[in-house]
Amino acid sequence: MQLLHRVARSERVPNIYAAQVLTAQGWRHSVRLILESGRIAAVHAGVAPEPGDDRHEIIVPALGNLHSHAFQRGMAGLAEIAGDSADSFWSWRDVMYRFALRMNPDQFQAIAAQAYVEMLEAGFGRVGEFHYLHHDCDGQRYADIGELAGRVAAAADATGLGLCLLPVFYAHSSFGGAPPGHAQRRFINNLDSYHALLERCRQLTANLPAAVVGVAPHSLRATTKDELLAVAQMAGTRPVHIHIAEQTGEVDECLAWSGSRPVAWLLENAPVGENWCLVHATHVDSAEIAGIAAAGAVVGLCPVTEANLGDGVFPLSELLARRGRFGVGTDSNVHINLAAELSLLEYSQRLTHRARNVVKRASDSTGRAIMEFALAGGAQALGGSGHLREGAAADFVSLNGQHPALFSRNADALLDAWIFASAGNLVDCVWVAGRKLVTGGVHVAREQIRGKFQAALQELCS
Repeated sequence: MQLLHRVARSERVPNIYAAQVLTAQGWRHSVRLILESGRIAAVHAGVAPEPGDDRHEIIVPALGNLHSHAFQRGMAGLAEIAGDSADSFWSWRDVMYRFALRMNPDQFQAIAAQAYVEMLEAGFGRVGEFHYLHHDCDGQRYADIGELAGRVAAAADATGLGLCLLPVFYAHSSFGGAPPGHAQRRFINNLDSYHALLERCRQLTANLPAAVVGVAPHSLRATTKDELLAVAQMAGTRPVHIHIAEQTGEVDECLAWSGSRPVAWLLENAPVGENWCLVHATHVDSAEIAGIAAAGAVVGLCPVTEANLGDGVFPLSELLARRGRFGVGTDSNVHINLAAELSLLEYSQRLTHRARNVVKRASDSTGRAIMEFALAGGAQALGGSGHLREGAAADFVSLNGQHPALFSRNADALLDAWIFASAGNLVDCVWVAGRKLVTGGVHVAREQIRGKFQAALQELCS
């Protein structure tokens, strides 16, 4: 896999010509994208193609996937069996722990690479990997503290997916510094070992194009106040991601511990700002929403996973009314589909409000509005470029204009059709840092990576 990716890096990348391109300034027609050193050197609209141009019909920016646990791709579908009592996030977590505790580094890398191939084929160009599986199955540290973080970097390298690596600090089982449970033994660090892990992650990603290393205090349950502040300080201006207020049980426990709701406590006690991503934040009140928006933080919404786990629905219209920011992620990777995340985001709001076209901006189509919000939020949370403009990373997607869902559609109507009216994946090609990694909807290393994934699952599920 490594060799294949390095060959792809060294190939000459042709310039791109497309009939329609969604740029930072809106839709442009008859566009040539001039690529140099993995970036967009120039955008020429209203021009003819030139010999050697790679020709396409529709090009849009690649979206950032701001929250992923790649290894959970291997357990997709394994927690869909009803138990004797009411199932919830907490019963799902028990299944996840059992799966995570069996996995060796080779299996972990194989599963991560498969997840990243599927993300690219879906139209994502970058991922925020919220990485908390650090130690061996018995909880002992590997000789290389970054052994499994290195496997994340290797999976990104092998697939070409842009990486924001977010090593997770996890020290406790519940609020107030409760000792971790035995099932959490692969996750646990103290501040000293976490600092060493963070430095190792920066070394491991040094040669990956446009890689970013942030920090991820797992949650208020898994950190004390002092630990949270110390981890945030280690980030500097880099991304800080945290799970928060995903379940009502978490809110109740936080209230019992501190007298405050989780997001309210975080805003009062931590330096939340534009480099922070509050993942889920499902159960928030109006004051908390106002605080998130005022801080300029991004809310990381994962609609498919949140629906799968029965978490609830984030009050998005209230956040948007306060000019708040959000992006989307695939989280548990139970179903990796960019259009599904965006459509479910809107549909959950429609069901809640009993109204149509809830996520909107003045005169925009709903598809365009959701796409623009998610592009901006993903770029802010992951350190990517977001919109397609001169000087930005050459991360973009071509759509299959011959798909029936796109017949007689133009401009914003293309996005509406892709997100809301397509039965299958409309992604044709995907470029990251100017390298074409997906052609005809198929990743260049799909079969190679799928074979390793299949072997890993056969071992894990036997």
